[in-house]
Amino acid sequence: METAFAGPLKIEQRTGAADASAIAHMDPETFLAAFKETPAVHRFPGSMATRVQTLCQTLVNDWGGDAAALWTQGDPTGAEVLKRLKKLPGFGEQKAKIFLALLGKQYGFTGEGWREASAPYGEDGSLRSVADIVSPESLAQVRAHKKAMKAAAKAAK
Repeated sequence: METAFAGPLKIEQRTGAADASAIAHMDPETFLAAFKETPAVHRFPGSMATRVQTLCQTLVNDWGGDAAALWTQGDPTGAEVLKRLKKLPGFGEQKAKIFLALLGKQYGFTGEGWREASAPYGEDGSLRSVADIVSPESLAQVRAHKKAMKAAAKAAK
């Protein structure tokens, strides 16, 4: 997780781009080269560079380059924000729910029904995703939960 969340800083340091518009308008080959620099931004730099740039283009085209508009524009409910997130490139059901839970738990989003829309990640007191990480201790608890879930899935096979 630490590697994944260091990605935006690596992108900014390597390209000078700090916002969706700048990334959306970069030459794709130049952007890809930045992703591939050692250490790579992602373990699959080619597909992820394309995905990030496509996401930024969507944010520019649909939201004026303002990612926060996804959860602030029009005073949306939790269900509406989930719907908006799921329309983003690279956001399936689970990632959208985790992101919605992150907005509610750590960024002050209070749209009606956000906990229900982000379930089970929005549950108060849960320790199952990045939405719950606020300290080294909670990081360890989320990792332990993920490990237990993987072991249970493996045992069920």
